[in-house]
Amino acid sequence: MTVDVAPNTAQKARSFPLYRTLSRFVRDPLRELERISRTAGGELIKLDLGASRPYLATHPDHVQQVLRRESENFVRDGMFWRPLRGLFGASIMSEYDEWELSKRVLQPVFSTKHVRALTDAMADAINQAVDTFEEPARRGDTIEVLPEMGRIVHETVIKVLFGDKIKKAEADLLVPGMENLATSIAYRFLLPFVPRSIPLPGDRRFGDALKVMDEVLYELVDRYRDAPGEGFDIFTALCRARMTEGSGLDDEWIRDNLLSMWATSIETTTVALTWIWPILERYPDVSRRLREDIDEVVAGERVRPEHLHRLPYVKQVIQELLRLYPVGWIFPRIARNDTWIGGVPISAGDTVLVSPYLTHRLEEVWERPLEFDPERFSPERARSHHRYAYYPFGGGPHMCIGRHVFNFEAELILTSILSRFRPRVENSEEAIAKIGATIRPRTDLRMTLTPLRGDR
Repeated sequence: MTVDVAPNTAQKARSFPLYRTLSRFVRDPLRELERISRTAGGELIKLDLGASRPYLATHPDHVQQVLRRESENFVRDGMFWRPLRGLFGASIMSEYDEWELSKRVLQPVFSTKHVRALTDAMADAINQAVDTFEEPARRGDTIEVLPEMGRIVHETVIKVLFGDKIKKAEADLLVPGMENLATSIAYRFLLPFVPRSIPLPGDRRFGDALKVMDEVLYELVDRYRDAPGEGFDIFTALCRARMTEGSGLDDEWIRDNLLSMWATSIETTTVALTWIWPILERYPDVSRRLREDIDEVVAGERVRPEHLHRLPYVKQVIQELLRLYPVGWIFPRIARNDTWIGGVPISAGDTVLVSPYLTHRLEEVWERPLEFDPERFSPERARSHHRYAYYPFGGGPHMCIGRHVFNFEAELILTSILSRFRPRVENSEEAIAKIGATIRPRTDLRMTLTPLRGDR
């Protein structure tokens, strides 16, 4: 399948009208999108949603064209960005000059060198957060997976985002606020063409949660407006940028970027780490090898960043986890000018949806795509992948700048828990994905943790 096709070989994209699959789409939209993607087999298709008719691109060649080769033509704009635009404003999650400015300010904070400097603080925060599992583990109590993963991620990300500049009471308000934002935006995300004047389920809860987030963030900005102090955290970097003479930046710009980075750091990492436990339950051989490697390297110590260099299989497990459950499941783009994708003419104003979740599950791209196999990312096999067969953090200029933080954080959390406990998910068979801003489990997952004590 090629991308550059002369106009005289123009093709018409296969159309999938919503009215033919409405009952399946309403019942389980994610499963229906998976079915459509499998049927298309990597071809560019058109989703006829009635009020909107976006194209869906899943083949790596097409993904590379949209996200990389023609990234200036396919921009983050249009109705599918409307719900996020209202949430994140003029931030790193926007486009054009607003995105350029935010990226220029934030990029140094997320350099590999800088992230490595933060990993000791991240490891301390993670180990302390995992300490709180000791008591319920001794009692044999059941924990809820997603909120507990969220708690650990929250206590870690606080260090990266705010350093020591946020009070615990303020930080504690952000966690339920973000949870409510992430879950209540689902209908707006699925039905972006519905006007705001028409209420949808979740609208009121979304508004209440956003009010809480704004109150906390604006109070923080006001407190440090004229004296952000020292630190390499994101908040300090934003405050310093605004204080630069002639910057033209204001409190709202800082708020927009803080909320963007908070949402993308907390929600995506929490959800990804929620999926790992039912997966390990289903794949005991992977779980066994993972535990053996961790036991040998960590050997009863508290996990440190230097342990990760000797744990390549942990990294492979996280990479395979992100293949099945990428941090961003869909990336909408809108064409600024006429072009072609796979022989199909694309007109200016057309929306093209790119989905890592669907590309990562294509049989035309991956062997046994639904099977969890970390060996796909062994050094020998990883080199054989198409560059855009695997893109859990997006690609091109808009690739997530926080990906290094995610990788360090996820590997440290997984290693810390498995070095101290034997997890068992009680209802792993109920770990079925549902669609929303991220791909979350449809039901709450529960887990018990058996302390390893000295019997390593």
